[in-house]
Amino acid sequence: MKFNYKSFRFYTAATIVASSLIISASQTFAAEYLANIGHLESAQQSRHVHLEKVAKLVNERTNGEVTFKLFPQSQLGNQRQLNEGTQLGTIQATVAPAAFLGGFNPAISILDIPFLLPTNPDHAHQLRTGPFGQALLKTFESKGLVGVALWPNGLKNFTSSKPLDDISAFEGQKFRVMDSKILIKQFDALGASAIALPFSELYTSLQTGVIDGQENPLDTIQRMKFFEVQKYLTISEHGAMEDVILFNSAWWAALPDDYKTIIIEAFAEVVPELRAHKAASIKTALEVIGNSDINIRVVSEQEKQEFRAKMYEPTINAFLERYGDKGQALIDLYEEEYSKLK
Repeated sequence: MKFNYKSFRFYTAATIVASSLIISASQTFAAEYLANIGHLESAQQSRHVHLEKVAKLVNERTNGEVTFKLFPQSQLGNQRQLNEGTQLGTIQATVAPAAFLGGFNPAISILDIPFLLPTNPDHAHQLRTGPFGQALLKTFESKGLVGVALWPNGLKNFTSSKPLDDISAFEGQKFRVMDSKILIKQFDALGASAIALPFSELYTSLQTGVIDGQENPLDTIQRMKFFEVQKYLTISEHGAMEDVILFNSAWWAALPDDYKTIIIEAFAEVVPELRAHKAASIKTALEVIGNSDINIRVVSEQEKQEFRAKMYEPTINAFLERYGDKGQALIDLYEEEYSKLK
């Protein structure tokens, strides 16, 4: 049989066209807007559980046109890689602890200031969602990112191998901190030393006495078993652990406005459930910790004010050293909004 080159060429071209039509047809049924979202926590923790709820709400309310594909537990990289990936558009979004964003955006370091957000969850929510929180989110625009919301992720408490009977007991002790000048100043104000260490080294450093203590939410203290290598826990709730929901600006700009509204509203809608889930995790953690040999002390409201008075000004100064006049504008807005809380 003689080979017919023209027929072969036509067949090949037809096959390519048919394949293209099949691919095009399949894409018609796929999500119009797909966002790969990476974060660090496990699939069992509050952040991921409620990201799943948001993803479901958004997909339903956009009739399947917007789909969030979630990647927990550092599947897409560490937080720096997630920040850069979101900025460059290799992924579309990340939910990042504010404490891990200070090197990327100095403005967000304001949340490292102790007792910045009230321990009253409703008051904290007012600040988070009001003019102060919105101004803070807007500072990400110059980084090629859209800040959609702030989510609560717990309050920090102190543990140590040495007594923490009152504020004076901190003097001379060594505490692990994340690499933050504000957190270093926080401990300086108490007469303690602050040592920046990776989280992965924290348990061993506590166990071997390289450091005396650390600060974290109760569920982290329980989950990471820090209470097993510490003798004293002071429930101070002195520092807010906030999550920042960030989207790539180009991906966000391509969305229809009504889809942007749906996404923003979904992230806001699940916050009451998120708070309840986190509170349940804290309660369970305290029960587990309470069954150990650790000494637990709850700081009174009066003592919290004493802590705040001692640490607030030095940590604000550390923030302003880095962020200057723009930082002062944020502080002024925060203090104005804080004075309105009821």
